[in-house]
Amino acid sequence: MEKKKYNVAVVGATGLVGGTFLKVLAEEKFPINKLVLLASEKSKGKKIMFEGKEYEVQVLDENSFDGMDLALFSAGASVSKIYAPIAESKGCLVIDNSSCFRQDADKALIVPEVNAFDADPKLGYARIIANPNCSTIQSIVPLKPLDDKYGLKRVVYTTYQAVSGSGMKGILDLEKTLRGEENTFYPYKIAETCIPEIDVALDNGYTKEEMKMVNETRKMLHRPDLKVAATCVRVPVRNSHAVSIQVELEKPFEIEDVRKLLADYEGIVVVDDLKNHKYPVAQLSNGNNLVYVGRIRRDLSCDNGLLLYTVSDNIRKGAASNAVQIAEYMDKQGWIK
Repeated sequence: MEKKKYNVAVVGATGLVGGTFLKVLAEEKFPINKLVLLASEKSKGKKIMFEGKEYEVQVLDENSFDGMDLALFSAGASVSKIYAPIAESKGCLVIDNSSCFRQDADKALIVPEVNAFDADPKLGYARIIANPNCSTIQSIVPLKPLDDKYGLKRVVYTTYQAVSGSGMKGILDLEKTLRGEENTFYPYKIAETCIPEIDVALDNGYTKEEMKMVNETRKMLHRPDLKVAATCVRVPVRNSHAVSIQVELEKPFEIEDVRKLLADYEGIVVVDDLKNHKYPVAQLSNGNNLVYVGRIRRDLSCDNGLLLYTVSDNIRKGAASNAVQIAEYMDKQGWIK
């Protein structure tokens, strides 16, 4: 029986994540019948190669999704707010990488290794699936097995987020300030400091990025009352985010049992040999879809406390790859159409 193929639209195809959508779709040999690349007016006519064929970028409009089966969005929340519902109305399954729909009660927020079951159409969610925040994705993958076995009582995040999380503007600001030039995007020279501010400031003293992690963790784990706090920091690293995670568990544990639990979980690679300088670093995660976990140890400041450190490619697993993995799961289940 011939494998079903889909008409696929990529929105924001000329951006950092949009380009990675295409790379991952090709790597995974996702079954594509027709591919449409969409972007703003300024990218109209740009040529992009995909699997040996040249495609011309088209301007996004309300007719762009006619006949499409799947749309991958990475063009910002303002674009998604307008065009994702239009795509859905045309019978298209939408996987959106922006923050636009993540906390909507009628839309699933999914990391396939954690809660793929939330994509089941029988649950009644809209056919717009939200892709979580990049730092939340790499954090929730190890938290899920810990919650299942020991129960999570409290989670505290500290992130170390690469400049690629800001797109090309962040990368260019790092490159400029490394050359000694003035910063034009970040409020300080990112080559010379870490910046404890990502996204806009909120009235509660947190940033929007920090509250994304709080709320998304609760939603995906179906733990609305879970105690979660976050501090998000931009660091002078080109790619791959790191997150230090402090966890209080409901039940006692042995460290070796935790290591084995995490090592056996889908999508995780445990790298944890401090004496030999082996722990998660960007050089391990760049260019792949895995979550690296290390520095696994007891938190000596509380009962049933655990500390761990994760690193993952924020453009791939933190964005494009996670979206494609959702699409692959939906295809396997027969849920795209």
